[in-house]
Amino acid sequence: MSCERWALGGDLWVSRIGYGAMRLTGWPRGDRPDRDAALAVLRRAVELGVNHIDTSNYYARDGVSANELIRAALYPYPDDLVIVTKVGALVEGADIALSAAEQHGLTADGLRRGVEANLRSLGVDRLDVVNLRMGDRGHEGASLAGPLETLMALREEGVIRHIGVSNVTTEEFAQARAVAPIACVQNAYNFGVRDDDALVDACAEAGIAYVPFYPVGGFKPLAAERLSAVADRHGTTTAQVALAWLLARSSNILLIPGTGSLAHLEENIASDRLVLTDKDLAELG
Repeated sequence: MSCERWALGGDLWVSRIGYGAMRLTGWPRGDRPDRDAALAVLRRAVELGVNHIDTSNYYARDGVSANELIRAALYPYPDDLVIVTKVGALVEGADIALSAAEQHGLTADGLRRGVEANLRSLGVDRLDVVNLRMGDRGHEGASLAGPLETLMALREEGVIRHIGVSNVTTEEFAQARAVAPIACVQNAYNFGVRDDDALVDACAEAGIAYVPFYPVGGFKPLAAERLSAVADRHGTTTAQVALAWLLARSSNILLIPGTGSLAHLEENIASDRLVLTDKDLAELG
């Protein structure tokens, strides 16, 4: 991996290609690797220089938990490993089956329970970064102010180091910054989904990391003739081109592609060695 890094929250230096652990659990749907394969992927990621792992207590299904896998694979954690967690309407993975009215994760008590669950399952005394997930089905339009104030209080207690926001609009990003110092924004953004162009730029101007989830399409992998043409020219995969495009898009973009495959993991991490030419970028648009 290249030595290009970003100071997340201003003091946590992370490689620009990290790893997203959700895929290891099959949550909320889909296949997952067996336990040994999942542990091997996590260990290999760190061996290859990954020091930014994205997870959540509610990434869990049928007894398989992302946080438990991370702890089993990597504890005691390397000194430079940054684990970014998430809280929101859901506290446990099974909460996704509840009606919105029964999902209490955004209340002060629910947020505290979510933070405590992440602390407990990861085996740490303080969480490096906690993202506040907003806008889930049935919770559209919920105010960020109260939840952020709760997370700020937990930060004062010393159990959170930095706070981020997830699934927010440009307007909500501005609102969040008026309440709390924001270390990162985690939203859907990739080669085929560019609705957040203005937000990426706003984050860059403010010195705030932008972390796209589904960087290669998520449950609907990206497919575009332009990606294929550039990939063929470089002898790489379309996923590697899509990741390299994101890295070239803005220096504040940090990637967290997830996979349960060692081969795909190594391909993803190798994306930072793919240098797209001016011609490539012009073709990709």
